[in-house]
Amino acid sequence: MFRFVRMAIVMLFVCGEAAPAQEPPALPTQEGDLVVHDFKFRSGEALSALKLHYTTLGTPTRDARGRVTNAVLILHGTGGDGHQFLRPQFSGVLFVPGGLLDATRYFIILPDDIGHGKSSKPSDGMHAHFPQYDYDDMVQAEYLVVTKGLKVNHLRLVMGTSMGCMHAFVWGETYPDFMDALMPLACLPVQIAGRNRIWRKMTIDAIKDDPAWMGGEYKGQPQAGLRTAIDLLIIAGSAPLQMQKATPTRDTADAWLDDATTKYLATLDANDFLYQVASSRNYDPSGALDKIKAPVMWINSADDFINPPELGIAQEEVKKIPHAQFVLIPAGDQTHGHGTHTWAAAWKDHLAALLQESAHKP
Repeated sequence: MFRFVRMAIVMLFVCGEAAPAQEPPALPTQEGDLVVHDFKFRSGEALSALKLHYTTLGTPTRDARGRVTNAVLILHGTGGDGHQFLRPQFSGVLFVPGGLLDATRYFIILPDDIGHGKSSKPSDGMHAHFPQYDYDDMVQAEYLVVTKGLKVNHLRLVMGTSMGCMHAFVWGETYPDFMDALMPLACLPVQIAGRNRIWRKMTIDAIKDDPAWMGGEYKGQPQAGLRTAIDLLIIAGSAPLQMQKATPTRDTADAWLDDATTKYLATLDANDFLYQVASSRNYDPSGALDKIKAPVMWINSADDFINPPELGIAQEEVKKIPHAQFVLIPAGDQTHGHGTHTWAAAWKDHLAALLQESAHKP
């Protein structure tokens, strides 16, 4: 079973599945930190020193003009970090020799966003006094990692999953000439509303209503609030077909839930979680989608609870993007609910088509 990380949105919610056919060898990665001094947030707040952690694979290649030609930026989901893309179902399909993003050919950049992983976050010590960051702040920080931290002046591809998918749309609008291609996976480029907003607010309210939260200055994690949040996260990220296969009896389902809850409670920090979910509060790129210049291959799956296809939003919004294709993967044995974004076998052929389409972009 793959290890659990900080938040369920980026998790697979399946147990006992066979691993992908190809287990990748240990990939040579490099870790680094960029410290940005006096970082200004859109809220008007500032941090005297914002630490931004990142992981890279491969080496940048430059053309005769000095422009980097092989850099790929991959952006993680809410509660995750760059290391989530080193799991076999992603790296074992894409980063291995001969893979579409072979790490011997591409320079792969995996940042930890503000509030996540080894980057600056509330649990480092500021707790609820940490600046109220949003997606625009996070994309600005990603841009600084790429340009200031790694000296990369152009991206072959920007790919993102879940929250990272939403960041990819913001990248396309904010830095339209910086990338050759965009691949958003598992999101919608509109304001988070309806059921998507409601379940998120439920998780936030559950923690804030727990007396143990103490305005974010808790002495121990607010367990009751976190348990409710975890329950909602599991449902939001679940894949019915995969969960039925993994837990085919009442007893196995109950045991799985007990084990998952115990593991989440051991890793979640309430302040970090609240900030991570709240950072989506003002996201809405729908009004500027026509600014995106790069070819876009946008992929959702039909069993995604968070972005249900019956809303019909994607089919309308894709019309606003000059060079975009929207693909809805039917639910089946290859899909994993919202987590399909990390199972590259389900959509790698579409990535191949995007790379081919954008290969000769000037």
